[in-house]
Amino acid sequence: MHSLARFATLLAAASSAAGLAVPLEQRSTGTCRKTKVAVIGAGVAGVTAAQALHNASISDFLLVERNDYLGGRVAHTTFGAIDGNASNPYTVELGANWVQGLGSPGGPENPIWTLAKRYGLNNTYSNYSSMLTYDQTGYVDYTDLLDDYDDMYDIAAADAGFLLSNNRQDPSARAGFSLAGWKPKKDMHAQAVEFWNWDWETAYAPEDCSFVFGITGNNLTFNQFSDANNYVWDQRGLNTFIYGEASTFLAENDPRLLLNSTVTNITYSDSGVTVTLEDGDCIEAEHAICTVSLGVLQNDVIEFSPPLPRWKVDAIESFEMGTYTKIFFQFNETFWDEEMQFLLYADPQVRGYYPVWQSLDAPGFLEGSHILFVTVVGSESYRVEQQSDEVTQAEAMAVLRSMFPNITVPEPTAFLYPRWSLEDWAFGSYSNWPVGMTLEKHQNLRANVGRLWFAGEANSAEYFGFMHGAWFEGREVASRVATVLSGTTTKKNKSKKTKQGGDHNASSWDMLRYEVLHGTTTLNEYNYENGWPVSSFVDYDSDSD
Repeated sequence: MHSLARFATLLAAASSAAGLAVPLEQRSTGTCRKTKVAVIGAGVAGVTAAQALHNASISDFLLVERNDYLGGRVAHTTFGAIDGNASNPYTVELGANWVQGLGSPGGPENPIWTLAKRYGLNNTYSNYSSMLTYDQTGYVDYTDLLDDYDDMYDIAAADAGFLLSNNRQDPSARAGFSLAGWKPKKDMHAQAVEFWNWDWETAYAPEDCSFVFGITGNNLTFNQFSDANNYVWDQRGLNTFIYGEASTFLAENDPRLLLNSTVTNITYSDSGVTVTLEDGDCIEAEHAICTVSLGVLQNDVIEFSPPLPRWKVDAIESFEMGTYTKIFFQFNETFWDEEMQFLLYADPQVRGYYPVWQSLDAPGFLEGSHILFVTVVGSESYRVEQQSDEVTQAEAMAVLRSMFPNITVPEPTAFLYPRWSLEDWAFGSYSNWPVGMTLEKHQNLRANVGRLWFAGEANSAEYFGFMHGAWFEGREVASRVATVLSGTTTKKNKSKKTKQGGDHNASSWDMLRYEVLHGTTTLNEYNYENGWPVSSFVDYDSDSD
């Protein structure tokens, strides 16, 4: 094994990270390697799954990653210049950036926070009270609306808990908020406050989000661990902890790690899984754990043979993949309040138009960097990610100049943003629980299909959208596979009755799945009393001239 110091050195540039794997020029083509477990994707879920296999004394695995680094959507890049020296840039995170919900004395601790401390990641508490509010006229104090939203949220959280515990229908978060007395309508200040509290976390507007699972997903992280969010600005990159954990079970040039390896096809059967790579090589495995993003699954980047069953595809297509776009600026001066962490902008016409600005020049961050970044999500992410840098920069600069009408705002010296919705190995940033997604259907997202298993942040019912969700699911699925490989469970062809009444041929180690999902309205209720006077079941073969 090699030390973390050696792995940390590899973080200096993404290309050098390939030193962990067998170099491309040393690989043969058209060959098929055999292994017990193929782990597809080396993000948080994939690396955690491989580590869990190692900890279960299963060393015969292959970790397959399309990119030339470990981390997946935990990705960073160089940006701007330190003290004007272009050869000495800063490191900024393009993807995951916060450890959310840390832990409290005597209570459980977020495993990502445990790892952040283990590897000494530089981070600073995000103080959400350190904020100034603006609109198109400049600085305007509408922070009182933050208190109004908090009051509403307390009511909404209680309502959501009642619906969940009493098996009531799950409305949209918009409907839930309205019932709790929050109706921002055309009040763009209130819309900005709502964006700050909701969209900035979920990457979707309340109209698109489950009320029950949106509330409970928030509570399970921030009430279980803590309400603190710490922003990681470590110049080694946030994925330092991923390399650190990889160093506990992978050696340099470890033949079990295949970077720069694009999976094109996964063929699965009752006897095993074959993973085909773009270069013509393949992997024959007893089991495979697929940790690619929900966006990849939704966009048919990988061909599955045979096609995934309908119950699985329905779950994949029903869940949501959100996009969260950070747009970075570096200036030659700091013209905003150096003490404040956040600036909230309310556009007069468009909700979510360059709304949340964050200063990395604030105390405890990258002081003296003159870096400011703004975040857009959802439809605004899709829009800006499809237009040129020049157009996006001009739009955002116009917003900044309206926020500071009495200051000559200079042109940035550096400008950068990712395009997560267009990355064909991601197609988005993280998942969100939409309206209409039930717990049973989400379980179908998690469930294995024979020897093909799935893991990732989207698969976590409790922590979807969070890095710790990926960590928990990677560990959980790998532990299941390890149990199967240990021989403590055996395949038994039998009819397994699901809770919803659907039968399927299953093994004793299959995860629960629901092949039949029922609605909440019985057929005899489609009647006149319920506003359904005409039958929709028409016999088109009958004689009716």
